[in-house]
Amino acid sequence: MNRIGNAPEYVAGHGLLTGRSAVITAAAGAGIGGATARRFLEEGARVLIGDAHARRLKESEEALAAEFGADRVASLPCDVTDEEQVGAFFALAERLHGRLDLVVNNAGLGGTANLVDMTDEQWSRVLDVTLNGTFRCTRAAMRAMKASGTGGVIVNNASVVGWRAQTGQAHYAAAKAGVMALTRCSALEAAEFGVRINAVAPSLAMHPHLVKVTSEELLTELTAREAFGRYAEPWEVANVIVFLASGYSSYMTGETVSVSSQHA
Repeated sequence: MNRIGNAPEYVAGHGLLTGRSAVITAAAGAGIGGATARRFLEEGARVLIGDAHARRLKESEEALAAEFGADRVASLPCDVTDEEQVGAFFALAERLHGRLDLVVNNAGLGGTANLVDMTDEQWSRVLDVTLNGTFRCTRAAMRAMKASGTGGVIVNNASVVGWRAQTGQAHYAAAKAGVMALTRCSALEAAEFGVRINAVAPSLAMHPHLVKVTSEELLTELTAREAFGRYAEPWEVANVIVFLASGYSSYMTGETVSVSSQHA
């Protein structure tokens, strides 16, 4: 058992997603999306990864393909604010794999601005990527899964900020609360054709991009709130996404699972 503040040991795969086909948005780089792609591959899935950053996406695809095989990894740039790109992304998944089993809607955009100073553009941009993008991808996934008649699983990335107040985060909190509501409502509609939809709500999962856009003072404050005295590794969030994507969560839908040790 790890002591408080110590990084945990990486957990090996157990073949939980063997033979499944998956798409993951915002999967370039070292964040939750990239960690999820790796975990899905370790669990036996084939993956199509997307991201708005084409160069980083190609680099991620090449690295994963070198480790897991080019036949199990593909990529296509996808800006979730663009309906045409979303459509092309999901169409490619079906062409590559013949079906769509798993979808992880990871794309989101944050930022810090007090509401009295926030511009319409700041508000709209965060909502369009984080909430509207999740809507566009959920809709595309539901349409494909309903048409196939073989069921499927969708996992959305929400945030504990959707439940808890934090200054400077009104736009992000509203978007993530919306993702939670979208998850609940879409899950009821999707149940009739055998599709489960759940969400994860991380608190603080550290990765290089977060460090770039968040002050050291705020990161220190947020880390201090965590019961284990440390931030989560992105793969720890990915582990919960694997659980929700696997048969171990077969009777769960419409739920948002907190991946957090916050105590205040």
